[in-house]
Amino acid sequence: MMNRYLIPARETRIEIIVVNSRFIATAAPAFSVDEAKAFVVRIRAEFVDATHNVPAFVVGHGSSVIAHCSDDGEPSGTAGRPALAVLQGSGLGDAAVVVTRYFGGTKLGTGGLVRAYSEAVREVLRVLPLAERVPTHTVMLAVPYNLFEPARLLVAQHRGEILDEDFAGDVTLTARFAVEHFPAFQAALQELSAGRVTAEIVETDEATIMPVERRLSV
Repeated sequence: MMNRYLIPARETRIEIIVVNSRFIATAAPAFSVDEAKAFVVRIRAEFVDATHNVPAFVVGHGSSVIAHCSDDGEPSGTAGRPALAVLQGSGLGDAAVVVTRYFGGTKLGTGGLVRAYSEAVREVLRVLPLAERVPTHTVMLAVPYNLFEPARLLVAQHRGEILDEDFAGDVTLTARFAVEHFPAFQAALQELSAGRVTAEIVETDEATIMPVERRLSV
């Protein structure tokens, strides 16, 4: 069974002001070191006129994680390390963040920099939509029209996602479920249809990205 952990669902950005300096934190999923590096290069190109673009990323999770950070010209230990510490402390995996700074004319000092970079990462993680990579089954089922709406409700009740609906003699639904939720759906479908309808597994994916309805506490 694969290790389940939270990842960013999509790229997200926030901005904070600290003593006239702008700190723009951009977070995104990164499933390999190459992906993480490409994200950092893209953000640096977008904010090419910024004073600093400080990267931190974790690829993988737990004991098999690859972590990296850089101060990008800020005093040693005041930017990349604090940003990475917040990222690692969040429990996220496969995540990259770049904190862009536009200097506002007032030096923050080493303690001020540590606090500012840490807070920028915390703020973007607070609003970051989350997902998990989970094993899934894609299934097909043909239901008569009188069971179409009840079957759709059943998919939702078992945390499934409808991918396609084909209306012909019957309605053919294509849906996706986390592997762990599928047996209960199949049993409920059999009960709903008095044993006449069975969902057929057409594909299994060991690492589907599935959104989750929660936020990080950082």
